[in-house]
Amino acid sequence: MTPFFKKPIHFFGGVLALVMAIVVSYFVLFPQVWHCEWVGYSSFREIAPRFFVSPDTPPIHQQKATRAIVEAEARVCHFWGKRVGKPTVILCHTTAQYERYCHSDEGAGCSIGTPWGASYIVLNLDGLNTDVIAHEMCHDELFTRLGWWTTTRQIPQWFNEGLALMVDYRFVPLTDSVQRYIDYKDEYLFRSNGGQIMLDLKQIASTRGFFGGDEQHVMLAYMSAGAEVARWLATVGEQRLSALTERVARGESFAKVYAEIERRSAQSRKKSQ
Repeated sequence: MTPFFKKPIHFFGGVLALVMAIVVSYFVLFPQVWHCEWVGYSSFREIAPRFFVSPDTPPIHQQKATRAIVEAEARVCHFWGKRVGKPTVILCHTTAQYERYCHSDEGAGCSIGTPWGASYIVLNLDGLNTDVIAHEMCHDELFTRLGWWTTTRQIPQWFNEGLALMVDYRFVPLTDSVQRYIDYKDEYLFRSNGGQIMLDLKQIASTRGFFGGDEQHVMLAYMSAGAEVARWLATVGEQRLSALTERVARGESFAKVYAEIERRSAQSRKKSQ
């Protein structure tokens, strides 16, 4: 008979083996996370706290990126009221580098969050502008406030992307929420040939549904997301965004809180009229 005092050792050994298997599996499935985690031991240089650049990056591009990061931080801070996210920014010079850290050769930038709270923003040379960086920082801000599990399981992709568009002026310029809503609706009508193609929010709630079509589908998904988030913010007020994220972070349902805040805001508006 095995002495009982050996059983806990076997138990904890099994748990440790299981944890190690999960960690290894995670890095196998998401190798870009491994590369980002070890960027400090690569040839990339840290030219500022949490800002790594490829050794191939010319000084002029480094300076441009530094200015854009400062501007993006200010933009995100103004929108959210304060900034709590502290992502590591990785600037790549070649497509191969970008694909290594982002696990994709598409887009000008991507944001990566991990279950243990580390976060990264990966940029290529097309991402050396305030709009792209602010967009990715907004993703990171939402992730930081809610955590990996809640963001992954609860937040629809249309909300995540639509929120990021509120600090990204590539499609619609800086205006108030009401005008942003009108402008995104106009953009959608233009890009869908007068509304001939319709997208339901349920269709673009998942990452696959949002990005799983052709270029026109993705653009219409962005315009739909921007219009919906701008509409909600115009209805409830931008200051209610913090209330939404705080309640969801405490464990409440995103869909329930999103609808409830809008309903109460509409009721308050009627009473004041």
